[in-house]
Amino acid sequence: MMSKLSPIISFCSLQRVVAGLVFIPLLAYSFAPFRDMTLSFSQRLLFWTGVMLLALTATWTAGKLVRERLCRSGLLVRDLVFALLILMLFAPSLWLLTWTVFTLNGLMAPGLLVVVPYGVLFATGLLLVRQREDTAMPEEPQKPRLYTRLPDTFQGQVCRLTVRDHCVDVVTTEGTFTIRSRFTDAIAEMEPVPGHCTHRSHWIVDAAIVGVDKEGGKSFLRLSNGDQVPVSRKYKQQLVKDGLL
Repeated sequence: MMSKLSPIISFCSLQRVVAGLVFIPLLAYSFAPFRDMTLSFSQRLLFWTGVMLLALTATWTAGKLVRERLCRSGLLVRDLVFALLILMLFAPSLWLLTWTVFTLNGLMAPGLLVVVPYGVLFATGLLLVRQREDTAMPEEPQKPRLYTRLPDTFQGQVCRLTVRDHCVDVVTTEGTFTIRSRFTDAIAEMEPVPGHCTHRSHWIVDAAIVGVDKEGGKSFLRLSNGDQVPVSRKYKQQLVKDGLL
């Protein structure tokens, strides 16, 4: 549960929370939502709080979709898609919020065409903020050193390492490659990818595990490529402790 909430918790940093607690009341005190429409301070506070929550939700959702689906696209494409997603998510939600607040207070709610420019304005502002954050983001971590031993055309993922004589079989989503190396050195070269030894001859990538099989009283970890990797008694306790078995 906490792992699913961690991206949201990290997004709601202390700086953003404090800024919201200070900025929203000031915004409600200073500005009415729409021209020629009078609301009390409590009504404006409710409105602007809802606007900020909608903006944060739309920004987080759009950013998550862009990072997952367009990670290899250019910056211009990602920015355009991000802006369109913000507009599609934020503008209808803003109009619904406006209609709800005004209707509950016995006021005539503005039409959708009046609200849409506000959505465009917020989308533009959020896009500019995102660009500034993107420039400050660190580069993605480099791939494990072991990948340099694989063919230049390799674009897959390593599933496991298996020792064989004085060599190591690197089993990947694109097939098996054999390299000359000590087993311990090959494992060290897979950093920072999380993984575990399941047997004196096998090391697996945690992310490749899709299930657990039992055969004849023995345990096997089933990987995403269909392989079954045996679990020896020596490593079983650690795998259970780490929630992999």
